[in-house]
Amino acid sequence: MLSSRITNENKERNYNMKRDFKEALAHRRSHYGISDKSSISDSEIENMIEFALVNVPSAFNSQSTRIVLLIGKEHHKLWSITKETLKAMLPSKVFGKTEEKIDGSFACGHGTVLFFEDQSVVKGLEESFPIYKDNFQPWSWQTSAMHQLAVWTMLEDAGLGASLQHYNPIIDKAVHEAWNIPENWKLIAEMPFGAPTDKMEDKEIKPLKDRLKVYKS
Repeated sequence: MLSSRITNENKERNYNMKRDFKEALAHRRSHYGISDKSSISDSEIENMIEFALVNVPSAFNSQSTRIVLLIGKEHHKLWSITKETLKAMLPSKVFGKTEEKIDGSFACGHGTVLFFEDQSVVKGLEESFPIYKDNFQPWSWQTSAMHQLAVWTMLEDAGLGASLQHYNPIIDKAVHEAWNIPENWKLIAEMPFGAPTDKMEDKEIKPLKDRLKVYKS
């Protein structure tokens, strides 16, 4: 019954990549130049996120990741909250540069994906499997990271540019209040996206001989 239900859900949330998986990963980059335009509809973006939530793995099949998609005015609201929070914390000279960065790289986009982890799920696993208690929080972060990569890669594959930001925990309280987010959802990262206005740059690749060991017999 379970496998049948998952198969049916996958059919409803189908996502077809323009590139194969390896090509899509190779094209993923951080885009800090984005506009409020989008190469696909908002419903297609929502479909991508649903696809990730259904198909990305998690430790003990915990499915602890929670996602909030902000489009249009809701997206701008997030970055206004971020600026207001930072303005109250930073000296005016420092804040000026921060505001310029937010306005020119994040707020000008089409939307933002907020990634959360449900701490009630993590705590429940810690209580149910005490022998692994110290592992469930790191596994939760790993689960979130996999969702981040999946969504980022699909956005890139669809012609959108994105970057990964971490203004948490300083904006956590305001975000929870603004969108009535459950208290047990912990904010992990913010991913602003939009039509890329910058070019894909090459990135430095460190020697694989220093990063990979293979043993065969």
